[in-house]
Amino acid sequence: MEFVEQVKQQVDIVRTIQEYVPRLKKVSGNRYQGLCPFHTEKSPSFSVWADIQAYKCFGCGESGDVFKFIQKIDNVSFFESLKMLAERNGIEMPKRNEYTDPDTKLRAALFQMHEIALKMYAIALRGSAGQAAREYLVKRGLADSQIEEFGLGLSDPSGQNLARRFQQEGFSAEAMEASGLCRKREEGGFYDSFRGRLMFPIHDESGRVVAFGGRAFKADEPAKYINSSATPIYHKSRVLYNLHRAKKAIRQHDHSILVEGYMDVIGVYSAEVHEVVASCGTALTSDQVRTLKRHSERIVVNFDPDTAGATAAERSIQMFLDEGMRIRILELDGGLDPDEYVKEHGAEVYRNKLEHAASYFGWLADRARKRFDMNSSEGRMQGFQFLLPAIQRVQDKLERLTIANEVASYLGVGTGAVLEHFKRSAGDRKASTQGPKPVEIPAPERLLVRILLRNTEARDEVLPRITNPNLITGRILEALAASSRPGTDLAFSEVDDRLDEANRALLHALAFADDTDEANLTVEQALSCLEKVEPSHRETRRSELRERIKILDREGRFKEALAVNKELNSLERG
Repeated sequence: MEFVEQVKQQVDIVRTIQEYVPRLKKVSGNRYQGLCPFHTEKSPSFSVWADIQAYKCFGCGESGDVFKFIQKIDNVSFFESLKMLAERNGIEMPKRNEYTDPDTKLRAALFQMHEIALKMYAIALRGSAGQAAREYLVKRGLADSQIEEFGLGLSDPSGQNLARRFQQEGFSAEAMEASGLCRKREEGGFYDSFRGRLMFPIHDESGRVVAFGGRAFKADEPAKYINSSATPIYHKSRVLYNLHRAKKAIRQHDHSILVEGYMDVIGVYSAEVHEVVASCGTALTSDQVRTLKRHSERIVVNFDPDTAGATAAERSIQMFLDEGMRIRILELDGGLDPDEYVKEHGAEVYRNKLEHAASYFGWLADRARKRFDMNSSEGRMQGFQFLLPAIQRVQDKLERLTIANEVASYLGVGTGAVLEHFKRSAGDRKASTQGPKPVEIPAPERLLVRILLRNTEARDEVLPRITNPNLITGRILEALAASSRPGTDLAFSEVDDRLDEANRALLHALAFADDTDEANLTVEQALSCLEKVEPSHRETRRSELRERIKILDREGRFKEALAVNKELNSLERG
């Protein structure tokens, strides 16, 4: 796996992870820290070490190297992570079969099939069969440039062309069925999953087409939208429509805008408001919320103004609160959805509305004032009770108390009684992140392992001298020796993979501790530690050898006893 090591040496793990965790900041010589992208947290417990090219979250326990990070965050196989990192860093992939496996080959085929579908749908929309669809898009106010930028197309009304094309291209029946673009007939053969619909390509965060949404443009269609089913390359609970385009603007403006539909995204984005995304035809999921949070903790929810939109907003907001995000609500007047509003009032008016969007709790308090009688103490208290579950979802204790105080004042409820009630009902929620009690390791042995993890020269010089099998870190040292190659950087993940769960936890406790002065990570210091570690081993070994000699003498095995005595004399001289 020489190419794997080449990629690992040339790829900067810190810079790679910063693309997904933009607030990753340097906290010491080689350690960077930020909020974990794999679980919800308010205080950063996710660290990356530049020197050993590894990451570790002390909250959820996720750890590994740059390949494992990409596998986890992008939901890809090892070989795909290798390919992605090589391509991003301008490293040419060797043409060797060892860098593919059956799953990777299938996923590669599915990506190719979606690209073919994208082109065929676009051609169909421009052809004679696409006239009615084009007229519908003109009626919706879409220009040719928007249609082209967002890759809109038309699925074949007969439901045959795409399946036929895949067969001509030589794709296997397994790939056709797994793609979600075709369905298998009971009597054999395949037909297109989508027919006679406007097609909206859905991209993953890297910009690859992974699915489609099919919208009806004729009044007699039974379903307005039909979306791709889950496939090996598409997990609808994790993908957000337009995120691959929007993520740069989200970071720039430090907020995302969540709308309901594909057309809303296109309308808002085309008005130069680029930080806009939507869920892919399904209710928002916690995975999608965490994905957005990686780019910004701030979000503006701009759902349609009807009852269904308000209900969807409330449901989504609960997840945003659980993830500790800061939420504002954008309500548009005139009963217009975002796409219609932008077309009628223009981008400048929409952006102004966006800048003055209400905080979530202000918006929710206004809903409470409309729903309950604010002229009576009972109605005001009902209004507060209506707000209380949302307030309790705020993770920070001080922030919860502040919001409760502000909302109570706004609703005209006595703040003293309300805060007392709030404290009793909400309580303090403390996340327990304590792991098992760490194993006590003598300081010289602890420092020795840390030096060997980080210093190539020390590994070359010191590892061959370690002979004590009774060291607490013995299994780790064995893994280090097996993973080390003279004069080359250590692959931390290779050491990690050689250990069982208990020793892996021990390795992480040693490797990722912050109490070691980097100036002490030298060959000389390693040799000094070794001298302190080995004497106790020599005395134990002497006793073992003396006892062995006695046994061999009693059994009359003098030749073997002489050999053991020779080892004892050598140990005495050393």
